[in-house]
Amino acid sequence: MKINGGIRYCEKGMTMSLRAMHLQSEIIGIYNDNVTGFDKIGYQRKDPVVSSFTEYIGVHGLSKAADDKIGRIAMSDDPLDFALANKGYFQVQSEDGIKLTRDGRFKLDKDGYLLTLIDENVLSTAGIPIKLPFVPEKISDIKVNAKGEIKVFSKKANKLIDGGQIGVVDASGVVVMDPQVKQGYNEYSNVSLQNEFIGMMPIIRNFEANRQIFMIQNQNLQKVISQLGQV
Repeated sequence: MKINGGIRYCEKGMTMSLRAMHLQSEIIGIYNDNVTGFDKIGYQRKDPVVSSFTEYIGVHGLSKAADDKIGRIAMSDDPLDFALANKGYFQVQSEDGIKLTRDGRFKLDKDGYLLTLIDENVLSTAGIPIKLPFVPEKISDIKVNAKGEIKVFSKKANKLIDGGQIGVVDASGVVVMDPQVKQGYNEYSNVSLQNEFIGMMPIIRNFEANRQIFMIQNQNLQKVISQLGQV
């Protein structure tokens, strides 16, 4: 006669519950980022993308996709504020290379370079930093049309001087031919708070359901261990 003894418990079930809670926490974090970005200029809401077999690979199967819908456009008092009424991105030169943004709040330095608020060069359609031919006396002397073409009024010549063209590209880096640049406007986020809260509710319910399952499984395991100790 051979007697086998041991403890068997639903390790897979507990592991899957933990993995699911971790995944749902990350998804809730994405929705929270969208809510936080509601009033941010140039912010694009993020959609959580859950791939196949996520129940086995957890958060490694989660990614984010940017919603490229146009956000809320509001008038600004600054002539160097620009909004895009079409899909696309401004190109700026950062320390980590070229990055894309829809935040069109720019400024001019003493040398005539067009910069972002954090001193990154704004790039032209040729991919080089935009530098005006001279620094105008008034910022309002800078005119930008819907294509992003910059003109600077010269009092000396009594005419508009060409100052380059703001580069607007799509997500893959292809130049947008009709970006619909609006001078004196800001584009706020494309987040709808109501939709974010509605989308978050089923994720929270799923998290709570997995939490309850985990607690039941944990209690059952503790009960088995306790009874085995008494034997």
